[in-house]
Amino acid sequence: MNKVLHITNGDSLTDYLNELGFQGDFLTWQEMLCEGPVISNINSKKFFDIRSSFLKEYYDIEVNKFDFNRDLIKLEHTENYDAIILWFEYDLFCHINMLGVISLLHQKKIDKPIYLVTSGFISGEKSLKGLPELNPDQLREHFHARIKLTKEDQELAVDLWNIYCGMDHNLFKPYIVSNSSFKYMSNCLKAHIERFPNQKTGLSVLEENILTIVKDRDVKSKHHLLGYILNYQGYYGFGDLQMERIIEKLSIFFKSSTEKLELNRNGHEALLGQHNFAREVKNNMIYGGVQRLNYQFNSEKNKLIKTILNVY
Repeated sequence: MNKVLHITNGDSLTDYLNELGFQGDFLTWQEMLCEGPVISNINSKKFFDIRSSFLKEYYDIEVNKFDFNRDLIKLEHTENYDAIILWFEYDLFCHINMLGVISLLHQKKIDKPIYLVTSGFISGEKSLKGLPELNPDQLREHFHARIKLTKEDQELAVDLWNIYCGMDHNLFKPYIVSNSSFKYMSNCLKAHIERFPNQKTGLSVLEENILTIVKDRDVKSKHHLLGYILNYQGYYGFGDLQMERIIEKLSIFFKSSTEKLELNRNGHEALLGQHNFAREVKNNMIYGGVQRLNYQFNSEKNKLIKTILNVY
């Protein structure tokens, strides 16, 4: 390959690759498409307006349209590249972004070889690793082991993106048990379905895990809790801002002193499944084309069930 365009999952990886002398141009994908409303047509003003409004309302993030367009302009001149290399990790955060990027390339009718570099399980390591966490030799090994995405792989990504943008996320179910070049896709789709409130507790799997950490560990404060859950979140890959918002929504389950954060009665009842707390938590996040509170996850049927709840 003579000249490539690297599309990375964040500034830290882009900086790392530059430090290691990787050749080519870089487009750093800054979005967090796993939260908030999206439409399938990324290459549109409407998409930009929807995302800008969401990021401002929920996270007080101002999106600079000039910076956004300056990055994406590289996709207008792909005739200069021999290939496009995607750098995305094992988690849901990265996978939804990756689906969006592949769909954008498809919408722009970019016909170039597309390769994927992804990280996760590392031989001899106990925990899953993000790309910036790899040492230089490991990162180069991952690059040399990059996977060329077939036409079928790319079509799969577009199909999954369209499902995410739609209103029936049960359509993900067949893909959870199917094989593809996306090694961690099944894990991420399962994690996504379990983001919806459990029909018994009204909490997602991640929210239940957070309450369990507070119950079982010596957690000093919400800040201390944030450190725990960033390290023990499995396939979600959420950052500080997302986790802080979730912790705040779960505050109704905590009692705190100067020395410790503990569960209150509601917290214990939630973990015992004695009450559905979806209304009380008031987490009205939108996932693609679906409002979280409009569905609940039935663990026995392993599917989402439409529910009638007030939208907060």
